[in-house]
Amino acid sequence: MRRSSTFLLLLLAGCGGAGGYSKPGADESAASRAYRECRELTDTVVKTQADIDQDIRATRGADAQRMQFVRTESDRSREQTRDRAAGMMSRCMEAQGFSKAR
Repeated sequence: MRRSSTFLLLLLAGCGGAGGYSKPGADESAASRAYRECRELTDTVVKTQADIDQDIRATRGADAQRMQFVRTESDRSREQTRDRAAGMMSRCMEAQGFSKAR
């Protein structure tokens, strides 16, 4: 649980403001509002996946012989969840006409 919560907090910590997205004619507050809406949507999906991963780890955690496998799978799952969240954020912002600042 603690690792999942820490992961989500770190993910959210990097999400201040408009996350580097811009749109011609949109001011910072409009970009921030769109970013916040996309982040809320993404957070809901990511939290659901993180909760599932946590449940899986909890049921496998007692198996000492498989501990390295569980750790490897947990790391892989966190990376996939992070990548999925980043992709969702990007697609959500692009759907609203924003693009990532270069």
